[in-house]
Amino acid sequence: MSHDDGPSMFQDQLAEKVRPFIDLVDDMRSIGIDKELPLPTIAVVGDQSSGKSSVLETLSGVALPRGTGIVTRCPLLLKLCKDRTVKWEAVISYGGKVFEFDEPSEVVRHVEQAQNTLAGKGVGICEDLITLKITSSTVCDLSLIDLPGITRVAVKGQPEDIGVQINNLISKFIKNKRTIILAVVPCNVDIATTEALKMAQQVDPEGTRTLAILTKPDLIDPGAEKNVLEIVHNRVIFLSMGYVIVKCRGQKQIDENMSIARSNHIPYGYLFPLHPVHTGKHVVWYLLTCCMFAPGQTYLPQMSEKIKEQLGEVKHSLSKLEGGPPLEPEEKRKYLIQVITDFNEQITQLSKGDIIVEENLFELMRKEFTQWMKCLKHAKSHYHEVVQQVVDEYDQEHRGSELPGFSNYRVFQHVVQKLVAELKRPAMTTLQTIRDMVQKQFDHLSRESFKNYPYLHLVSKKNIETIQEKQSNIVKERIVEQFEMEMQVYTQDEIFNKQSQKEGTAEGSDHDTRSKYPGLLKAYYEIVVQRLADQVPMLIRYFILKQSAKIVCSEMLDLLHRDDTDNILQEDSEIGQYRAKLQAQADRLLLANDKISSL
Repeated sequence: MSHDDGPSMFQDQLAEKVRPFIDLVDDMRSIGIDKELPLPTIAVVGDQSSGKSSVLETLSGVALPRGTGIVTRCPLLLKLCKDRTVKWEAVISYGGKVFEFDEPSEVVRHVEQAQNTLAGKGVGICEDLITLKITSSTVCDLSLIDLPGITRVAVKGQPEDIGVQINNLISKFIKNKRTIILAVVPCNVDIATTEALKMAQQVDPEGTRTLAILTKPDLIDPGAEKNVLEIVHNRVIFLSMGYVIVKCRGQKQIDENMSIARSNHIPYGYLFPLHPVHTGKHVVWYLLTCCMFAPGQTYLPQMSEKIKEQLGEVKHSLSKLEGGPPLEPEEKRKYLIQVITDFNEQITQLSKGDIIVEENLFELMRKEFTQWMKCLKHAKSHYHEVVQQVVDEYDQEHRGSELPGFSNYRVFQHVVQKLVAELKRPAMTTLQTIRDMVQKQFDHLSRESFKNYPYLHLVSKKNIETIQEKQSNIVKERIVEQFEMEMQVYTQDEIFNKQSQKEGTAEGSDHDTRSKYPGLLKAYYEIVVQRLADQVPMLIRYFILKQSAKIVCSEMLDLLHRDDTDNILQEDSEIGQYRAKLQAQADRLLLANDKISSL
């Protein structure tokens, strides 16, 4: 059997070996796994007029733009997708535009139109990608990227650095280690010195992912076949994937409108009697072998690990999202009860200090109440100074008809009242600070508990704000009342006497004088400080934290008496879409993992 009569027995065995890998890639693309993992891609590199377009049309069965000079002006991603149920369909997309067509003869027009749109009419290039997806029962699953042909000299209408631009564009694609480099080189040139192989060697010095396609074997000068065979047999530049001699349609065959399918069956064995000259179907099988079988043995374990890693990440993301409300009304109501109960439990635990949200709330309040205590102590030193000053100035400013040693109690009472009243402002400041931190943590719990349910979050947030405002007003009233009571300048005699003794002032002396007043007033102020140091924080904690939490829970439970459960549990559309996207991604990864495991 000749090389051109059909696949040989070796090719049949090769097909049997490579078919599982082909099917795997086919399955991977069909389930959309290429959204998560980049599958092997082939980048076609070659000099201008090296036969790149001819090789691509041989593989795809579709005529692409061809000619002299620069033909490929934008990178073209050619996606071949085998579908036994589809005769031939194509989708071309670029620059946000998408066009569908079902006539192979329209490919050239659409590609040229895309290049003119992206790179402008003429001979300039553009880095924007054109994607041409062809689905057919006659193609094999492959993805190839056709890149602009390598050039050295700018022609009219091109920038002087066109060669550098093209080289940079090619390097951008072929440096990816998962990309197979398809170096297209005509046989009738010095193969070893071509730019295509040089660029391939720069990014793939060991030649592990480069396959050389030698085109135009019919143009070799008589007698030069030996030199070509030296390269093909890997004796000049070693490539693990080797070299393949390919004969595509020539210009004469194109002019005669010979079909690609027919040209693939013309025998070319006479060109190299000791080496096969492949046509389209042979090239496809060889490419599939090189791109899927050999690298696949290394790539598949890596892909398996990557899939498992991404699957773990997706499952973790899904675990953070609730499964969503049930569809059955009765189950949905139970679900609502559970959602609200969970929120209420967290609010209650927060009010007791049993859980920490972002920061330890009780530690934050303790620090703020310590500041309140420092404020009282600072005011106490000021109070002592004023009292001593009043005593010293009493005879000059306040003494009336009384004898020396007698004093007007009202004068000193007024001093106490005035100085104690000055503490009301910092007490109100402490209240506002504590309210802000409590409301912030309540809001955080609401946001986290109802992040999937905008209505519940809105209602709870509004309730929290309203309740905090109401409770804050209650505390303000109580603080005002407390300071109004302090204006009475009162304490139990026993308590006052004990505190006076601590200040070193004996009470009940027969010859009491004003010299004892500073000590007595200090003793009284200590009592006031002790009352306020605890009373203000206790009022704030009770109403702003404990009672607020209790009322919030009660208000949220009132929602259970309503009949619009569907509206209450209406999910955020973005959350639902995100969950569906994650679930679809998890399903793809699971399926892909199963397929790789079975292989």
